[in-house]
This record gives sequence, structure tokens and C-alpha cells, in this order.
Amino acid sequence: MGTHVGQALAAERKVAGLDQRQLANRAGYSLSMIKAVEQGREVASPGFIAAVSRVLAIDPDRLLGTPFLDALEEDGPLAGLAELRAVLTEGAYVQPIDPPPDAELARELVAVETALRNDRTRRALAALPELLRKAHGAVQMAADDTARARAYELLCAAYIAAEGACCRLGYSSLTALVLERLDTAATHTPDSAYAVRSLVKRSRLLMAHGSTDVAMSLVDRGIGLVPGDTESERVLRGYAHLRGAIVAARGRRLELARDHIIEARALARRMGHESDLYTTDFGPGNVEVHACAVELEAGDPGKAAHDGAALVLPADMAAPRAGHHWQDNARAWLMAGKYDRALAALNKARAAAPQQTRLHPSVRETVYGIAAAQRRQSDSLLGFAHWIGAGL
Repeated sequence: MGTHVGQALAAERKVAGLDQRQLANRAGYSLSMIKAVEQGREVASPGFIAAVSRVLAIDPDRLLGTPFLDALEEDGPLAGLAELRAVLTEGAYVQPIDPPPDAELARELVAVETALRNDRTRRALAALPELLRKAHGAVQMAADDTARARAYELLCAAYIAAEGACCRLGYSSLTALVLERLDTAATHTPDSAYAVRSLVKRSRLLMAHGSTDVAMSLVDRGIGLVPGDTESERVLRGYAHLRGAIVAARGRRLELARDHIIEARALARRMGHESDLYTTDFGPGNVEVHACAVELEAGDPGKAAHDGAALVLPADMAAPRAGHHWQDNARAWLMAGKYDRALAALNKARAAAPQQTRLHPSVRETVYGIAAAQRRQSDSLLGFAHWIGAGL
């Protein structure tokens, strides 16, 4: 079998000089859970990975093994990655290039956002470095304050797209750099939406490192920035409530997580679609997806499995959002001991968002978990494992 999180955890624990009981006590998990994860009998949840990584003082990527370079290389060179690194490293001194007219630059942004929404992350990444340099050029060449604010809004949106691409491809170490640039750009636009997006996205990064209290404080600040009742404000507030639900669940505050779902559901009830405003993907379907995710993280995995399987996802839901739901549903079925249903959910994730599914660490861990629980691997499981590059 290929390397799973548990094997990496055991190695890092020994380097840190801790036995299993010491790690369990410091991470706030049971000794049996530590043993089960290390032996591959239990799938490591994102919350578990964040907690043990914090105790071991390592980046969570060390345990996850991301990015999955072998899988990425099978599909050819990752165009745009080196240039995006250069743009981010240049920081405040980024070298701009002359922008096209505003309308053309806006179309280039929409093309990147559409690629991300349709699970074409490689395509988006290839276009992002030039888009960012053009957006910086638009800021520098703006003729007046109005044009400059408009250019900064486009720059913020481009950095938001860059954060999404880095996360999906497994380059989470780049997201802190992206968020620094987004934070700066957001201060130059009067539209609070970009400050909200910046706060909520940083909460995701903090959550991955186990800082759920700080992450929740940023979510609360984001919600406070959009007190009005316009459609865009409701969408942004609902988007922040959904992140709040996951942060609270990750921090094992189930009632608070459910309260955030209730607030988001009330906002979504007035909508008849999944909104693409500010690329939030907020809507009634996304609320129910998050309700299942809350149960998986901190509530009842069996309920998450059954409720998630029964969901009829809206046709206008973004492909990666749908794919992520089926990834979660697979993990829930695995925890419920229904291995065939777990594999079926993984195949639904593959159908909805193949690029994302192939590169997401939770998919790999679910595959390892199914394999560890079964005496004999089916051809369908072996085929899926081969597709994601996980040897069984």
C-alpha cells in the first residue's frame, strides 16, 4: 500500500520524541484514535491533521504529502506555477505589464473564474500570472480615483482566484503569500466584499493550522462588515456563515456550527439559485452541503452519510463544490462502515470534478481507508487508486 497520513504521522511523532499516548494527550484525541490513524484503520480528518501537526510543530502538508507531484506530472507540466511564484515573491514590487482596455481585462478575469468554477484549474493557473501583472499595470495607469478603485477590485478578484488555484493543486504554502497581497489590495477598494473574502479565506488557512479561535474571530469580523440587506450583502453574509459553520465544527463546537447553518439557511431561503456573486457559490444547495459537512466534522458521521447521499445537488452548483460534497460523503460512508457506498461516492466526485478529486488529500486517505478495511481489494477500488496515483 502507498504512504498514508498515519505512516507519516508515526514517523514525525518518533522524530519529535513522543509516544502515542503523549501525542494523544497534547492533541486532544484519544489514544485509540492515534493508534487507528497510524495503522490506517481510521481516516485522519482535517481537524485531526491540524491538531497533531500543531503539536508536532510541522506544516500539515508534511503529513498529507501534498502537492501530489507524481499525479501532477502525469498530466504534463504545470504551466504558470513558476511565474506565479515569481509574482508573489516580488510582493509589493511586482513588475506590472501594460493592461488592455478595461473590458478586455475584465473578460480575462471572467475566463479564469469560469475555468475554476468548471474544474479547469490548470487552465486558470496558466493565465493567472499575466492577469495579475496586467491588473497591477491597470492600478498604476489609472487616470483617477474611480478607475484606480475599479482596478483594485479586479486585482483583488485575481488574487482570490490565485488562492483557489493554489489550494486545489496542493500548493497551500503559496496561499499565505496570496493572502498578504489580497489583504493589501482590499484596503484600496471601497467595496467591503473583498475585505470579507480576504478575512474568510484567511480563516480557512488558520483552520488548517488548528487556529480555530482566531479563524472564528475573522469570520465574525467578516459578517460584521456586511450588515445590509442587498442581495450581494446577503450572499457575502451567508458565505461567511458557512465558513463559520466549518470553523466551529473543526473546533468541535457543534452547536455554534449548527447556529451558523441556521443563519445561512435563512439567508439562502430567499434565493432560488446558487449565486456566483464574488465567486462565493452561496445558495440553498451549498447550505445543505455544508450542513452535512458539519455533521461529518463534529456531529454524526452516519447522519452525514445518509443525508449527503440523499441530497439532490442543484444543476447550477459549481463543479468543485459538488465534487467536494461527494468526497465528504465518501469519507462519511467509510466512517459508517459502508465501503461500497464510500467508493460509489468517490466515483460521483470523480464525475463531478475530476481534476480536484485526483489531487485532493481526503480522497487518497479515503481510498487507503477502504483498502485497510477490506480483506480483498475489488477491481473498481484498484482502478480508482491507480487513477489517483495511490498504490494499494
